[in-house]
Amino acid sequence: MNIVYLGLGANLNAPRTQIRNAIAALQGLPEIELVCVSHDYASKPMGPQDQPDYVNAVACIKTALQPEQLLDLTQAVERDHGRVRKEERWGPRTLDIDILLFGDQVIDTPRLTVPHYGLVEREFVVYPLLEIAPSLVLPNNQSLADITKTLPLNDLQKLPQQ
Repeated sequence: MNIVYLGLGANLNAPRTQIRNAIAALQGLPEIELVCVSHDYASKPMGPQDQPDYVNAVACIKTALQPEQLLDLTQAVERDHGRVRKEERWGPRTLDIDILLFGDQVIDTPRLTVPHYGLVEREFVVYPLLEIAPSLVLPNNQSLADITKTLPLNDLQKLPQQ
């Protein structure tokens, strides 16, 4: 079984509910065992600022799936929750699920880059990931704790549990 970390984000159609429903959908898949989920975090949008703030979380799962098989499943969950992929990057969305880490693998295919290309620069990924995996070391031997020493919070806020 592979340990995988997924980043979840939403800023449309009741974002916290979208994330909870996505986690429930993932948990309901026989190929996935949910290990834990971070708190929800509120963050400012990347890119265009004329959109609602985001809600983000990170989930840890175990799976025997191959990386692109998991990508197919996460994209199906996104579609089931109203995600429409557009040309616009960093625009508003009902749900985004990113494969952040897949064990200690480094993957670079036309469809998938792992570790996720923006992982170490995004406070809304690093801090929720640190919450559930405080001693995590990335495949490049960089620790999450070290990353937080230079990564500003940018108004990131941990939300109270619902």
